[in-house]
Amino acid sequence: MQRKTFAAKLLITMVALMITAYIVPGIYVSGFIAGLLAALILGFVNAVFKPIFTILTLPFTIITFGLFLFVINGLMLLITAAFVPGFYISGIFSAIIASIILSFINWILEGILD
Repeated sequence: MQRKTFAAKLLITMVALMITAYIVPGIYVSGFIAGLLAALILGFVNAVFKPIFTILTLPFTIITFGLFLFVINGLMLLITAAFVPGFYISGIFSAIIASIILSFINWILEGILD
């Protein structure tokens, strides 16, 4: 198994975001630069804010058998959309569906490149 570079992971996430925006209604990415910036900010948001949200909502996550993590992932996408011009999400439902599809597409693309 090869070790992916930061640039490869960033491009995989950007492509996954673009595909997700094409599939999910309510998600809009204006172009390549917006997609690249959204992938970069999403990585930062997932590294900084997601662990905090996960720890604070641990009781909900346990009660829902981990399904609340989908809501947390949707919130991370909404936070990213708030900071990136050209990346728009219409609401929490679209963000949750997008986070599921984004994870799946990201997993497929990483598997293809390994």
